[in-house]
Formats: sequence, structure tokens, C-alpha cells
Amino acid sequence: MNTTKSYSNSRTFDLILTAMLIALVFVATLLINIKLPITANGGLVHLGTAMLFIASILFGPKKGAIAGAVGMGLFDLISGWTLWAPFTILARGLQGYIVGKIAWSKHRKGNNFTFNLLATISSIPFMLGVYYICERVIFGSWILPVASIPGNLVQNVVGICVAIPVCAVLRKVPVFK
Repeated sequence: MNTTKSYSNSRTFDLILTAMLIALVFVATLLINIKLPITANGGLVHLGTAMLFIASILFGPKKGAIAGAVGMGLFDLISGWTLWAPFTILARGLQGYIVGKIAWSKHRKGNNFTFNLLATISSIPFMLGVYYICERVIFGSWILPVASIPGNLVQNVVGICVAIPVCAVLRKVPVFK
């Protein structure tokens, strides 16, 4: 009986934590975003990417993927970027998974600064690739999607510059040790 109750409490906590991470990514994307004037499809710079990195580094690949995919997908659905929602779900889910998988490799659990930085940087080409292919499908051109790459790079660099120091500080808090 205690095993069942413990398992149930663990699953409930896991569900609540995942929902909170989704909400944090969504709110960070919604409240603090700047539309880039690079091109018509120049995109946004927002803190949702930083929250995706933080969720993946602190809680691993599964929660990072779900938080990024659902949080940013919901943002796209409610903010006029509806066409992009399926692509965002794919790109950001993959990005969150990659960051978490590398940061948590070999039992590190996001505790290694170098691997956390490597994880975030390594995820960028995959995110860029998914969005590039999706824009190719939407715009019917292999050239037009190139214009959104600088904005996506800026967004990821901002995310890294915020997430890596925040994770380093949070790892010193007893709850995250």
C-alpha cells in the first residue's frame, strides 16, 4: 500500500512540476518578447528559450522537451503565430530534449557548467534546421528561410546568456542539489 501511495505522490508531483515548467516557458515567451525587424518573417527574441534551457538543464530531457514544445507551442497558438505552432512544437521539443540529454549524460544531472554550455550550443543547429525546413515548406523557397537564421541565432544566444548563469546560481540552492 505504501508503494502505491508513494508512486502516486511521485506521479502527481511529476505532473505538477511539468505543468509549472510549461507555464514558465509560456509566460517567459509571452511577456518578454521583441519582434525583430530583420525580414517579414524575422521572428521574435524572447526569454522562452532561456526558460527551455533552464528546464532542460535542471530537470532533464523529458521535462525540457515537454516544457519547450508545449509552452512555446501554446504561445504560437494564442499570439497570431498559429501557422508556426506545429513547427515550434517539433523544433523546441527537439531542442529541449537535446539540451537535457547532453546536460544529464553520464549521470551529470545538469551539474557540469561545461556540458551545460555544450548542450545549449549543440541544440542550436537542430532548432535552426527544423525551422529552416518548415519555412521551406511554408514559403516554397530555399532562399527565404535564410533570412530568419540571424534572428534565431540572436534568440538562442540571449537564451544561453540568461540560462547558464541562472542554472549555476540555482544549483547552489539546496532544492536543486
